Amino acid sequence: MHIGIDLGSRTIKVAAFRDGKLVDRQLVESGFDPYAQAMEMIKVYDSEAIVATGYGRHLAREHFAREVVTEIKAHALGARHFYPRCRTIVDIGGQDSKVISLDESGRVTNFQMNDKCAAGTGRFLEIMAASLGFRLNEFGAVALESETEEAINSMCTVFAESEVISMKNRGIPARDIARGVHFSVVNRLMGMLHRVGFGNQVVFSGGVARNPCIVRMLRDRLPDTEVVSPPEPDIVGALGAALHAAR
Repeated sequence: MHIGIDLGSRTIKVAAFRDGKLVDRQLVESGFDPYAQAMEMIKVYDSEAIVATGYGRHLAREHFAREVVTEIKAHALGARHFYPRCRTIVDIGGQDSKVISLDESGRVTNFQMNDKCAAGTGRFLEIMAASLGFRLNEFGAVALESETEEAINSMCTVFAESEVISMKNRGIPARDIARGVHFSVVNRLMGMLHRVGFGNQVVFSGGVARNPCIVRMLRDRLPDTEVVSPPEPDIVGALGAALHAAR
């Protein structure tokens, strides 16, 4: 059995790969001690090799991982497992967002990555949801209830939160502000997609791929492109690491 572990900024994901199949997966919050969390997750497996990816991959290599692989390569491998003809990947995680372009054989040819601030990431959406009084898992559905996109001018999390609070105080409905927040994230994502380039299919991975409003808006902005997501978009990176271990 080959194990891939993705030590992300918000969550830790584990994928177990055996005989060409994904046979197990786990996802937990990173918490205050991600190393302890990771050790607890992998101890249940009798593994031939463990490969780590994500923000904490180098910590993993110091203690238990045989090898590390970049998030870009891990997501490329994981996405191609689900969609063998995949050429473009959008990944939005807790603290960064990525657009990755692949050639016909699955090799990375170009990518754009936002990892300098929380703008356009899961953390950004989490903070905006809290500012509006919503749980993160309901934020996308609430935004879909609105047909009005109240413009959010700042993508800096601190300034955007102040802007959201000001809009609330002016009596703008929370669902309209929520839609504006989602629209601003998709606008930023579209800029990255156009800089990297994309074809007739985009694979959407990462935890934010579970947000129905982001998915709907992305599909609306890409009418000639199929936007697809794996059944469990959170574990794409971990699966890619497991596939690398199996190779």
